[in-house]
Order: sequence, then C-alpha cells, then structure tokens
Amino acid sequence: MRAVMSGRPGLRLVQGTVAVAVATGEIEQPWAFQARCVGGWVSSMVARNFSALTIENDNATLDRFLELAGQPAWELTPADVDRVVEALVARGTGSVTRRDYVRTFRQFFRYLLARHAVEIEQRFGVRLQDPIDEFHAGRHVDDTTAIVPPTPERMDEFFAFIRTRMGVARKWAPWARDYALYRTLYHAGLRASEVTKLEIRDVHFDRGPFGKLHVRFGKAAKGSGPRPRWVPMLDDLHLILRWYLRDVRPRFRKNEPTLFCDEGGGLLSSGTVRNRLKYLLKVEGHGRENGFSPHALRHGCATRNYERGVDLVAIQQMLGHWHVGTTMGYVTPSATFIEDAYRSAVSATLNELTGEHGTNKE
Repeated sequence: MRAVMSGRPGLRLVQGTVAVAVATGEIEQPWAFQARCVGGWVSSMVARNFSALTIENDNATLDRFLELAGQPAWELTPADVDRVVEALVARGTGSVTRRDYVRTFRQFFRYLLARHAVEIEQRFGVRLQDPIDEFHAGRHVDDTTAIVPPTPERMDEFFAFIRTRMGVARKWAPWARDYALYRTLYHAGLRASEVTKLEIRDVHFDRGPFGKLHVRFGKAAKGSGPRPRWVPMLDDLHLILRWYLRDVRPRFRKNEPTLFCDEGGGLLSSGTVRNRLKYLLKVEGHGRENGFSPHALRHGCATRNYERGVDLVAIQQMLGHWHVGTTMGYVTPSATFIEDAYRSAVSATLNELTGEHGTNKE
C-alpha cells in the first residue's frame, strides 16, 4: 500500500505518516519537484567546497541520466537503471563513463534519501529504495573494493629489484626495457593501451621544463575517436627515457618506430604488459598482497601527485580523464596523509614567522 486518499479533499494519507494538507491548486508536479531537488543537491556540493568544474560535470551527467530514465528518480527500479545503462551501451559510451553515470546518480539518490525521503513519501506516496544494487557496474560502484595503489616506498623497492636483475640477467635488454616501461606507466600515469602505442617520435625532450610525451592514442570518451594529450615527464622520467633511447632501444630492431617493443621489434599488447608485470612480481617473490596491476600504477601516479600538492585539475589533464570526479576516484591518500599535511602546514607557518621575526630584529 503506497498511499490512500482520504474522503476529505486536499488531504493525502500516507502509510506510516500523519496526514499532510496539500491545497489542490498548489500541488507541485513531479518534474518540477525533482528539478528543485537537483538544485538542492548542487547547492550541497557548493557548500562542501567541490570545485566548479566537478559540480558542472556531475550536474550534466545527472541530467543526462535522468533524461534517459524518463521517470522521476524516486520511481526508478534496478531494472530501470539497467535500461539506462543499456541505452548508454547502445550509444557507444565507454565502460568507465557508464560507471560514472551510475556513480553520479547514486550520489544524487543518497542526497534524496538524506534530505527528501519523508517529503517524497508525503507528496507522491513512494517510500525511497535505492535502485542501485551490487549488479550495477560491480565493484566500481561500491568503494569497499577500490583499487589500492602501491606506495612510493613499494615502487622504490620494485624498481630496485629490476635494476638488480638487470645486472645478472642473461638477456639484459628486456629487463632494461621493462624498467623504462613500468617507470613510464608510474610517473606519467598512462594506460597500458596508451604506452604500447607510443612511438619514438612521441618523446619530446624539448617541450616544457621536463619534456613531454605525446599520447596520440588517448582513450576515447563518449564514443569519440582517440583523444590525444601531452603528458610531462615528471620525476626524472626524461632522464630514464634518454638512457633508454640511447642504450636500450638500439638493442631491439631499429627500423621499427615503436618506443617499447618486443624482442623482435614488434608491438607489445596491453595483455603482454599485464602478464609481464605479473611475471616480474612473481620473480620478485613478495606475495599477492604486495602485487599491483598496470592500472594500479596509474592510481599510484594520481595519488602521489595529489599528496604532494599537485592541483587535482592538473592531474585530471595528465591522466586524460573526462571528469575531474573520475580523477578523484583514483586518489587514495595514505593513512598518515592528514598528519603529513598538518606537519607541512605548521612548518611553512613557522618558517614564515621565523623569517618575519628575523627581519624585524634586523
């Protein structure tokens, strides 16, 4: 029983609630009410200090989701969400973007549950039930299974292991190539599918203060073609790639344009990059709990740069994300992030005060 109308005009009885007087001429239509709720959701993001770009992107994503749904949010069922996702698939929307649609709608629905559940039940006789379940986008909707990026200390250990094996390996060149390849994934935040398409001509040491990689085949979004971008070679990556091009790449077939190639000079596939990393971790012998994937290196790049103060929008541009909200999902601060940020802020304040005090004394 969702609602029972009483015999008195202008009154609506809702199960589990008291009667609420609603003047017949003042009943707000569902779409108008939903638009008002969306406005309140946006205001809540402003109050929580979300960036203007994040708010704009999430609001546009929610609008498109609700338009595809064709029903007020409180009437949607899990089957309706499936229908929206199927429509996105038919449009050629990528899997990451589809998850972003579901994530954004879930955030809005949680806002409705927290702020408007009683009002929606009184107005429309609907008791809110979250239509997003464990079958929608799987683990990516639920934060409990988010990718945990490797720590900088873990990566230092891994790269030290490869350098050690380079010194004793029967075939030096493949190990040296792996060292440069996985450092590129970690420091530039590239996808495995992007790093395998890099050519020698895509390495530009003369662009910007650090040099840049021209990712000509960046992952497509919203059914578009490849989205090229320029990625700076941070953390001495330019030095590593200079060494690689000078001493390592000539060991492979020289007439091929590919930057990171197999021993015959051919293209590496994304699967080969993943399988090779699994092999390296197995040889390292630290166990599965200390393992990571090429995609986790991308998360590690985002987290490391965020923790040391790089602007989130700059990280978004570096990773090639369509929405800055997606980039935020890649950031997993360390357990001591708050304490480290506090120490840094206090140290900066003390330095300023000491400097001012010293100036005054002079």
